[in-house]
Amino acid sequence: MNMVQQSLGQMATLACLLEVSAPKPGNVHRGADFEDLTFYDFQTSAVAIGPVFDQAEKYRVGGIVLAALQATQAAVSTNTNLGLTLLMAPLAKTTAFDKVAMQIVLNDLNAEDAQDVYQAIALAGAGGLGQVESMDVAAAAPKSLLEAMHAAEDRDLIAAQYGNGFVDLFADAVGPLREKLAVGTILTEAIVETHVQFMSRHPDSLIARKCGVEIAEEAARRAHVVVDAGAQDLDLYVRELSELDFWLRSDGHRRNPGTTADFMGAAIFVGLIEGWLPTGQ
Repeated sequence: MNMVQQSLGQMATLACLLEVSAPKPGNVHRGADFEDLTFYDFQTSAVAIGPVFDQAEKYRVGGIVLAALQATQAAVSTNTNLGLTLLMAPLAKTTAFDKVAMQIVLNDLNAEDAQDVYQAIALAGAGGLGQVESMDVAAAAPKSLLEAMHAAEDRDLIAAQYGNGFVDLFADAVGPLREKLAVGTILTEAIVETHVQFMSRHPDSLIARKCGVEIAEEAARRAHVVVDAGAQDLDLYVRELSELDFWLRSDGHRRNPGTTADFMGAAIFVGLIEGWLPTGQ
């Protein structure tokens, strides 16, 4: 358990702050802004959603997402946390962080959740989602949020979690992050290492939507080079990480692995709730 008992809202805010502060390649962090998206935007958004998660028990999953996006949009003028909120909202409603417990939460989703999530997506103005024949986010909300997520799972890894019980989050983000911390890796480095490792295994959905699947797969291959370098030599790892960061920031930041960053934030959220993630580093 946490030595200092934090509320769920405080943990949601802290998870967002820890995630964005780590110098993850290709993303905004405390040493790198985008022209239209800054570290300050993410800090402000992190604070804005805290009160929503403190009241999570009174909301359904979709209600958390919508209320969090409304609070965010009242504070900043850009989409900073839609994907992360979509991951954290079900986590805030579960009794345990495993597939069985998560499936209970997900199976309870209904038309109200779908309406709220679709409204949140529209409010965020999420870019690059594209159009599909059914369940398009620009159309009316369907009766089943799970069906909508299933329809999007091939092109959106966050949507896929709603269909698979969050197994990718637990296996490839939460597990590795916890293991790295357990062997003494400092928190910031553990977040960056887990981020690159996750990206090497799961081509980033945001990159795929913005730049195409081939570019997302190329980003994953480049991330794998960094992972391999880390197993060989620290200096080589640092060089390859820097090269990955430079490549991801090319083309006007269109290659930024935002989906991967969302998974890191959600993994940190789990770590804070379960009490194994240190906050004093």
